[in-house]
Parts: sequence; C-alpha cells; structure tokens
Amino acid sequence: MNTKLIAKNPTAFHNYTINDKLEVGIVLSGTEIKSIRNGKANLKDSYAVIKNGEVYIVGMHISPYEQGNIFNKDPLRDRKLLLNRREINKLVGLVKQKGCSLVPISMYFKGSLVKLELGVGKGKKLYDKREDIAKKDAERRMKQLLSYKNQ
Repeated sequence: MNTKLIAKNPTAFHNYTINDKLEVGIVLSGTEIKSIRNGKANLKDSYAVIKNGEVYIVGMHISPYEQGNIFNKDPLRDRKLLLNRREINKLVGLVKQKGCSLVPISMYFKGSLVKLELGVGKGKKLYDKREDIAKKDAERRMKQLLSYKNQ
C-alpha cells in the first residue's frame, strides 16, 4: 500500500531502546485529519498509556485547522489508539512486568488511513546514550576514511 510519512518522534530512539513495534490506528476528528494533511502534527514529548483496558496517546500535538471554527478539538487532547484485545493484553503484560514504556515512533498515511507506529521499549540511562553517540561518531569517521581512500 501507499505510505506517506506525516511526523517522526525525534527522541524515540535516543531516549529508549525499542524492542518491539506495532502498527496501530488512531481515532481522529475531521478537522484533525485536515490539519494532519497540511502537515501540522508533532510527536515530540508524546507517549502512550493504558487506561481502563484501552490505549491512549498523550501529548501528541495536532494544530487546530484554520477553517475549523467550532469543530476544532483541543490540540493536546488524549486520543484513543485502535488495537485488538490480544494486542492490548500483550502490552499490559510488557508494561507491568518488564517496566517497558509505550513510545510513538512515527505517524503516516497508509492509503487514506492515519496509522501510528508504536514502539515498546525501555528507557536508556545516560551512559547508554553516550555509548550510542560514540558508536555513531566512530561509524561516521570510518565512512569518511573510506571515502578519502576511494578517491
């Protein structure tokens, strides 16, 4: 199917070690869809929680649609994610037993539907982040050396 990226969470892989990924649907109003089509969505500082057996995304900002008037919703409201019962039970087990977090990674159009990629991962400690930065820096230097050698 045709997929088009809407927004990415820039801090997802920096702050978390992502172990598992899920593709989930999201409940949106008509003005929110129009605003998303204009590219006005932001996943930074957002996370997912499980309340009363349902999964919600908290802190995702969708700017109000300019021509929406009274139909616009609150930009930071909690939005329900669409998962089946088996997936929700699996996530509940991971969050309670292993202490994992539910982190939105990216939001995209799949055909005409808006989908969210939800990651299950553990928060990184400061030394883990430094280690990752050092690895990326070493890889960058290796690529530079190889490109100089090939010239």
